[in-house]
Amino acid sequence: MKKIAVIAFGMFLFILPTKAQTLESQYGLDSANTILNASLYTEYWKQKNYEEALPSWRYVFLNAPAFQLNTYIRGEDIIEFMIQKTKKKEYVDTLMMVFDRRLQYMGKRSREGYVLGKKGMAQVKYSNGDINMLKAGFDNLMRSYELEGEGTPAQLIHATFEVGCGLVQQNQLSQEEFINLYMKFSDFADKRLASGEKGCDNFAVCKSALDAIFFESGYADCNTLAGLLNQKYEANKDSLPVLKDISSILRRRECTDLPLYATVAEKIYQQEPSADAAYSLAMMFFSKQDIAKFEQYLKEAIDKSDDPKAKADYNYKLAQVYLSKKNYPSAKKYALDALKTNPNMGDAYITIGLAYAVSSNDYEGDEFDKRTVFWAAVDKFVKAKQVDPSVAGKANEYIERYSPHFPTKDEAFFRDITAGKSVKVGGWINETTTARFRD
Repeated sequence: MKKIAVIAFGMFLFILPTKAQTLESQYGLDSANTILNASLYTEYWKQKNYEEALPSWRYVFLNAPAFQLNTYIRGEDIIEFMIQKTKKKEYVDTLMMVFDRRLQYMGKRSREGYVLGKKGMAQVKYSNGDINMLKAGFDNLMRSYELEGEGTPAQLIHATFEVGCGLVQQNQLSQEEFINLYMKFSDFADKRLASGEKGCDNFAVCKSALDAIFFESGYADCNTLAGLLNQKYEANKDSLPVLKDISSILRRRECTDLPLYATVAEKIYQQEPSADAAYSLAMMFFSKQDIAKFEQYLKEAIDKSDDPKAKADYNYKLAQVYLSKKNYPSAKKYALDALKTNPNMGDAYITIGLAYAVSSNDYEGDEFDKRTVFWAAVDKFVKAKQVDPSVAGKANEYIERYSPHFPTKDEAFFRDITAGKSVKVGGWINETTTARFRD
């Protein structure tokens, strides 16, 4: 097969351009050898016989760098194989040359951001404790992000932030730079998620990874954030985007009791009294235990929000507060409102179930009537784990805790109630449930 390929390419040489050949020309210094070696290494590459492909590939790479894009695409496979096999730094250096020459000779056929991203990933992968190489990899990844913009893949965002975390721990990146990087990438992931475009789901995983890295880094405690973000605030007191960044990061880290959070929340609300700004104020007043103000601004956030998920979260938080205040009808109301925009919020069903269960003694009627309330409560716990498997463990605990409070068969006998019969639980609960009994 090789002999046939060589003869065919030999015939092809008769129609090659006859102008003077240079390293910069497409076929390099020797067109015959370029064609021959390209044919040979390509056959070996197709068979994944990368070590045999190396000599012929190297000839084309060194002597005809402008020949074709495949020299660089296939060259990555060949050199990556040799790195893994030999562990020699010389091959790592060659891989870096592959990226550099690709940009130099294939600029019109290769996006700079894409190639720099690949180079940065390779530098990080093969840095092997070399801090300078790690920093160079980080710089290339950041440059790739700047050039690719919205096209930057989630994998690159995750990798860049992970490297940044390593660099700040080695004092190669300041804490402020690290926090700014988190805010930048977190916002980027949020926007990509909200776009609904193909592949945007990858950013949900990316966002979770960013949060985990940041919050476990040791640089995200409230005191550290207060010191760094105070400086950022003082330098950008009237910049709404910066104020929003500061508010967002303090809220995510549950640092809403900091004076800075209160200051920023109020300034954002003054400039832009949006749903999110009202929510920020609500959380500030909650940290101060000013429940009246908390309710006021949280209800405003609910009214102004056009984001179904946010609206559900706001309603759920309000339901939780009413549950803690023993205002059980209001707890149910806002939990139901949360379910209107997020029907799969298992925690909302659990809140309703708890409101029923802990209010059973206040239910009108005798002891039997009060016990029927637990049927309605357990119904909600069962529904919670049906719509949201993530709350199954919690729901099962409540089912186990409250099922022993069901009436007995003997108690039900005199009311002509049998297992499986529909029973109305009235009052503000207003549920139709099914009779079942404890042993």
